Order: sequence, then C-alpha cells, then structure tokens
Amino acid sequence: IPAPCTVLITGCSSGIGLAIAVRLARDPQRRFQVIATMRDLRKKEKLEEAAGPALGQTLSIQHLDVCSDSSVAECVGSIPGGRVDVLVSNAGMGHVGPVESISVEEMKHLFDTNFFGAVRMIKAVLPDMKRRRSGHIVVISSVMGLQGIVFNDVYAASKFAVEGFCESLAVQLLQFDIFISMVEPGPVNTDFERKLLEEASRRECAGADAATVRYFRDVYLPASRDIFAALGQSPEAVAEVGAEAGAGRGAMAGAPRASAEHRGSRRPWRASSGPGARLSARRPTASTRRWWPSSTPTPRGTCPCGPCTGCSSAPAASCGSA
Repeated sequence: IPAPCTVLITGCSSGIGLAIAVRLARDPQRRFQVIATMRDLRKKEKLEEAAGPALGQTLSIQHLDVCSDSSVAECVGSIPGGRVDVLVSNAGMGHVGPVESISVEEMKHLFDTNFFGAVRMIKAVLPDMKRRRSGHIVVISSVMGLQGIVFNDVYAASKFAVEGFCESLAVQLLQFDIFISMVEPGPVNTDFERKLLEEASRRECAGADAATVRYFRDVYLPASRDIFAALGQSPEAVAEVGAEAGAGRGAMAGAPRASAEHRGSRRPWRASSGPGARLSARRPTASTRRWWPSSTPTPRGTCPCGPCTGCSSAPAASCGSA
C-alpha cells in the first residue's frame, strides 16, 4: 500500500483553506495526510468540528504564520523527513477602499501575507521537492490576479504579483518534475468576505476626497453585496476545484471533476471557479493559451466597476471580489 501523500495547507481556520483540508482528510481511501495550519490556534475549533473523526487520523493542526520566516521553518521542520508532497498556499488577507486612505504600511502588510507569505512557503518546500524531483504546489489566487477591480487596487496588485511569480517559476520547475497550479475563484461567500465589507463600511477613508468616498460607500459596497448574494459560490465548491487542480499529478487524484476543463495532466495549469470565471491552461513553455467559458451577465445597475452597462461583454466574475 503506497504511503499517503503529505499535504501542507495554509490558512485553514475558515473558508477555502478549511474546506480543502476537510475535503482531503476525509478521502474515503485515506490517501492524504493533511497538515492544516493557521496563524491563531485559538480559531481551530471550527476546523476540528468539520474534520470529525479525521482529526488526529488523517488531519493534524499546526501553528504557522506565513509572515514569519521562523514560524515557516519551524512548521516545515516538524514534518517527518521534511517531506511535503503537495503545498496548498491559501493564506491571505483582503483590503478594499480608496487608495488615498490606505497607508503604505497597510499595503506592505497585505503584500507580506498575500505575496511574500506564498513565496516563503514555496521556498521552504522547494529544496526537498527538487531533491526528490517530485512535488506539486497549488496556489489559491483570485480572478483579481487576472483583472484589477475598482477599490481593490492593492489587493489586485498583490495577486498580480503572485501570478507573475508562479508563472515564471513554473517553467523553471518543469525539469525537476515539480508542477504549479493556480486556482482563481470569482466571488466566494466566506466570513473573510463578510468581515471585509463590514469593516470597509465603517472605515473613515481619511485622505480621500468626498466624491470618491461617496462612490465607494453608495455604489461600490452595495453593489458588491448584491454580486456576492447573486453569484457567490461556497468555499466547498472552490475546494473541489483545488482538488481537481492537483489531480493531474496524482497528488489529489480521485477528486470529482470540476466544470473547469484541462487538457493533459503533466503541466502547470490555471483553474477558475464561479459563474463566468476565467480559465486558462498553460503548456510547459512560455506560451499561454486562454479560453473563455460562457458567462452570465451581471444584472444591470449592480456593477461596481463603473457606470454600469450590464457587463454583457465581460465575465461576470470579473465584477466580484475574491
């Protein structure tokens, strides 16, 4: 009987990370040994409850702060043999609002989590993956890594950085038989999103002009809530796509096939989830092929991207937040 795959997942206290951890830990064939991590272990109760009998069997919970070099090293060092077959880089944070109201320190903190956090994790697992000439890295990105959205300037920039980093790295790693997959969800209904919009509605927006603040509060925030209500998918739906993303390498094989198409398995690829989300599959070269699934236009008058025309020519997911 082959040894189970060791899967290290970041950001598992709630939402997508929690759903992926539970999805793999409860695999009927027990093919995965899941190490679910989070920055604050006081928030582990929700994951423990969702894991059920898998807790302590195919799922363990560990502390990991992706913003700390020492925390990352300690967590990876605690894994027997330091072997991580699959890394799921999911930890992240959001920020919305007029750019004038966001301090540079806040921007740095967001990049430290969303971009440098992913980089720290990848750097920590790469040496052993290269030595074994085997491994899979699944990065939970966002549709905003493909297209910027109004009032999400800094968040989108952090996701664009992740996309560029992974696209460049993917080509280098092919010679080591290490593969990178990116999952780019459209709107997802999680506590993460709800809290983000609630905090944004209370923000003073100091430094921003009155017209911009008015547009942010009276147009963008209500429209975002409407879009999430109409188009938002569940974390479990994204977790299935995340499992499918790794299925080509056998690391997460057995996951139900998502609606996303992929052609061939031995290549890095990009999968999007949600109504009208984008999907592209990369060949193991510098070239990129993209295709666009049919999309449901955003209801006229609810688009936060600007004066709304119904977005009939754009993917609906590009009007959301992820």
